[in-house]
Amino acid sequence: MGSPAYEIARAKYAELGVDTEEAMRRLATVPISLHCWQGDDVGGFENEDGLTGGGIQATGNYPGKARNPDELRADLDKAYSLIPGKHRLNLHASYLETGGKTVDRTEVQPEHFSRWIDWAKAAGLGIDFNQTFFSHPKANDGFSIASQDSCIREFWVEHGILCRQIGAHIGRELGKTCITNLWIPDGYKDIPVSRKLHREILRRSLDEMYAERFDPEIHLDCVECKLFGIGSESYVVGSHEFYMGYAMANRDRNVLLCLDAGHFHPTEVISDKISSVLCYLDEILLHVSRGVRWDSDHVVILSDELRAISEEIVRGDYLDRVHVGLDFFDASINRVAAWTIGTRCMIKSLLIALLEPISQLRTAETAGDFTTRLALLEELKTMPYGLVWDEYCSRQSVPVGMAWMESVRNYERGVLSARGS
Repeated sequence: MGSPAYEIARAKYAELGVDTEEAMRRLATVPISLHCWQGDDVGGFENEDGLTGGGIQATGNYPGKARNPDELRADLDKAYSLIPGKHRLNLHASYLETGGKTVDRTEVQPEHFSRWIDWAKAAGLGIDFNQTFFSHPKANDGFSIASQDSCIREFWVEHGILCRQIGAHIGRELGKTCITNLWIPDGYKDIPVSRKLHREILRRSLDEMYAERFDPEIHLDCVECKLFGIGSESYVVGSHEFYMGYAMANRDRNVLLCLDAGHFHPTEVISDKISSVLCYLDEILLHVSRGVRWDSDHVVILSDELRAISEEIVRGDYLDRVHVGLDFFDASINRVAAWTIGTRCMIKSLLIALLEPISQLRTAETAGDFTTRLALLEELKTMPYGLVWDEYCSRQSVPVGMAWMESVRNYERGVLSARGS
């Protein structure tokens, strides 16, 4: 038995043929991959200067950002304690630990992530991984593995190969599949003459990087497309069409496609793309973000598009085929709160989708009864999903409602404020 309020909600959903207990049980099996870079404004730990460009920008100067891996892990621990369910970490290669030694991108090894692995083991978390192709002197001209300069290209291909090996090592160590995601900033600020040249180079580089095969139970690869970026407004080599084609042509290599909610034209939505690409791919990765006018990576909120993404996943029976990760970085607010708000919203949207009477909706649509379909969808908008959410949080032993904010404020006063601005 749940709270009296939950029992009222449970009865209301039962009238529609929805089992709230089953919805919460299924929700508890869905991990969300929290992105490490929200905690330190995408700085990484290669050097004291942190982020040095490459088409990525975190705005704001809220005090208390993580200055080293231990602080970042502590902040993540706090965020995980406020988020219902068991989740994952999305880790970039630039968050390595070298003991003060200078380690270039072509020198990264599994040992540089051993403390992250030990931390994840102790917490029962999985880890996903990302090559870091930006914020480096060899990326200053805007190109990495699609560069015409063979020395530049080979440098970044080597980095990509090493990161795949690290990802596979992480998967073996944790006993949980690690997805190593590739995003490159390659492109031109102004209109190029030859669009195909760099795409042919990129295809060759990817073929070289993905030559080594790994057990898909421990490691999967993923390629992430983008429409434009800072400094690549006119042309991005790794477009949606390019990577979609590459992923489909390389299913046997276990290459997934990543759809980032901020990487398309403002009038495009990834919720409409999910069922299309899953007609041809076994699995995909999502980077859930919130763009405001451009790829601005705002904290995820319970928006219409977020709900549509989750509805598409649930209605299509894709929960086992879609890997959900987050990708936003807001330096203008408390960073632990940003993780907590965004992740709780992502999970909440999945719960709302799981509380739909899917079979009734499908039956009405198949029968051409669009009147019932519309009426039922509208009725669902005022159903008490919030009461089910509160019950879910309570059962998962995390704060209910706004109670989590008090924990964040206490953490800010006791820990974050000591770090300064």
